[in-house]
Amino acid sequence: MSNIELIDSHCHLIFENFERDLEDVVSRLRSKGIKKLVHACCELTEIPKLKKISHEFNEIYYSVGLHPLEAKKWEQSSKSLLRKSALEDRRVVAIGELGLDFFKNENKTQQIEALIPQMELAYELKLPVIIHCRDAANEMIEICSDLSNKGKCPDGVLHCWTGTPNEMKQFLDLGFYISFSGIVTFPKAHEIHECAKIVPNDKYLIETDSPFLAPVPHRGKRNEPAFVENVAKFMADLRSTELNTIAKESSKNAEDLFKFDLLI
Repeated sequence: MSNIELIDSHCHLIFENFERDLEDVVSRLRSKGIKKLVHACCELTEIPKLKKISHEFNEIYYSVGLHPLEAKKWEQSSKSLLRKSALEDRRVVAIGELGLDFFKNENKTQQIEALIPQMELAYELKLPVIIHCRDAANEMIEICSDLSNKGKCPDGVLHCWTGTPNEMKQFLDLGFYISFSGIVTFPKAHEIHECAKIVPNDKYLIETDSPFLAPVPHRGKRNEPAFVENVAKFMADLRSTELNTIAKESSKNAEDLFKFDLLI
């Protein structure tokens, strides 16, 4: 058993490639000292499955929301369905994964029309948001700044950070946390390395984004929550500190953002 405690702040475990061995996956994450994880939701049809596994495994909390690449599935009834799902289960700790992705999709208007109601709902329910932002930092900052100026911007985290130090500073100024995934272990991810070195001690999380983006030395394999230890170790090297320090800081930050303990 590991003597450190870690939190994987973002993963996906209901995809097909975990169906056969989920109990083994949970056993491995327990052996690495992972006390909690946040299972991010990509579309509304996933919610019943997320609810089920979060009640089967004590470590699993989850979010409810619609991913920007699924924005075409946003309907008039979606916001009320998300509200109901969040209110009826105390293991829901966030709204998301929401955001903007202009790398793969050009449907900017459709994505924004799905994003704004979810941001409003999170503020209304006093839940943080899990933000997916790819090739869309300027637009995302503009939307969050506008909400912030109105006093209606929810707390939240930029998950799987891939931006620049300057973009990170703008999100930090808006009060957001920054979450580092296995990408931070990739040798050529120079700007992300720089961000990981300078992010404040009280403003970063770590994640796997399983089953994607396995960290070194697991690249090319299916990612899983146990590998968040590799992310933590790499962060410790980048920040010239100990693994134990990264574990304590990132876990406290995740607790502060998601408020797990208030839910039990």
